Amino acid sequence: MELTFQIRGGDFTSAGTASSKVRRTLKELGIDASVIKRVVIALYEAEVNIVAHAYNGQITASIDPEQVFLKLVDEGPGIADIERAMTPGFSTASQQVREMGFGAGMGLTNICRNADVFNIHSIPGKGTTVEITIQIK
Repeated sequence: MELTFQIRGGDFTSAGTASSKVRRTLKELGIDASVIKRVVIALYEAEVNIVAHAYNGQITASIDPEQVFLKLVDEGPGIADIERAMTPGFSTASQQVREMGFGAGMGLTNICRNADVFNIHSIPGKGTTVEITIQIK
């Protein structure tokens, strides 16, 4: 099964819509609650990163009996220093984003903590691709 979502940068009122729909789908499929929790945390963090930092993006959630594979591709400023961005607490979020309660610099850390496999590729000035795999069995 594959679910696809279009994400608009700056649209904080819709942030979390994709992760909520994926959660609902996984519940309907009878997936274990501990797996659903990991998927939702990782996906929500990645989804909010698109909203907070990119112009737009696309999320694809591929669900099969073995795993959930999430691919997030955005068009935006990209990440100049991925290693630094992976440091807990490091954030490039604007003051406006921080005032809304986002941008604490824990997004990539939380994704990494909840993923079985986590890959991130970024080209400054072009955008970022994040791939997250979470095993079901």
